[in-house]
Parts: sequence; C-alpha cells; structure tokens
Amino acid sequence: MYSRRNLLLGFLAAGLLAAQDAPQPAVQVTGAVKQPLTLSADDLAKMPRATVKTTSGGMEAVYEGVWLHEVLKKAGVPQGGELRGKALASYLIAEAQDGYQVVFSLAELDPAFIDNEILLADTANGKPLFGAHGRFPLVVPKDKPGARSIRMLTKLEVVQVRK
Repeated sequence: MYSRRNLLLGFLAAGLLAAQDAPQPAVQVTGAVKQPLTLSADDLAKMPRATVKTTSGGMEAVYEGVWLHEVLKKAGVPQGGELRGKALASYLIAEAQDGYQVVFSLAELDPAFIDNEILLADTANGKPLFGAHGRFPLVVPKDKPGARSIRMLTKLEVVQVRK
C-alpha cells in the first residue's frame, strides 16, 4: 500500500512539473507587419478590453477579449488613413491549432471602413477558455453562418498581395 501511494504521488508530481514546463498558449502575429508579436493571456489582459454577446443553439455567451483591430494596430498593420493603395490588397489568415484557416481582408477588420466587430477572446462568461475552444477563439458575431469564428487560434498572418 505504501509503495502504491508513493507511486501515485510520483505520477502526480511528474504531471505537475510537466504542466509547468509546457509552453503557455499564445497567438502569433506574423507576416507583413512592422512588429511581429507573440501574445499570451497576460499580454491580452493588458490591452484595451471589449465584450461580445453571442447566441448559438439557444445558448447565450458573453466573450471578453481584445478587438482584432487593436491586435493588428499593435503589430503595426496599416489602419484608417494609412489603409489605401497596396495595403488595401492585403489580407489576414487566421489559423487554428488543428490547421483550420479563415481569411479576412484588412479593410473588413478596420472600424474606419466597416462596422464589423471581431474579438480575439480569452474568456467566456467570465471564465478563461480551454478544451475544445482552445485558449483563444476568434469570435465573429456578425457572420451569419459563423464559419469564420475560429476556435483554437494560434496564428494571425498578414499577407500583402503583390502585383
């Protein structure tokens, strides 16, 4: 009995150490940006906060996080008056941990162009996200089918089309 207890305590301690050594979830912002970023939950918590209410299958959820345009601004992506010419031929690929990808034009992410609220969420109903949603879902409440509301977000890549 004593050896089983020691073995169990050893497994628990090893699990805790492995959890501490595991990399913290983060979202990378890469590509045609002035300042590449790796944003953790702590980094997002220091940025301007926003909330979005959604309803899916009769269930309401309140997501909190950072507007996507604020994340792009921090990375130095052109916005407002700077978003013209070649910059208007740029797009964003949002990629999930499982390889799922969605695309947005930079103009549709800029509040100076269109009223489209897109949230990089880190909590739902006041609790940190985990599991099937991943740590950071991208919530796109105005998309009717919801297919671009990506879960398990890991990367935002800005791509400039060359002509």
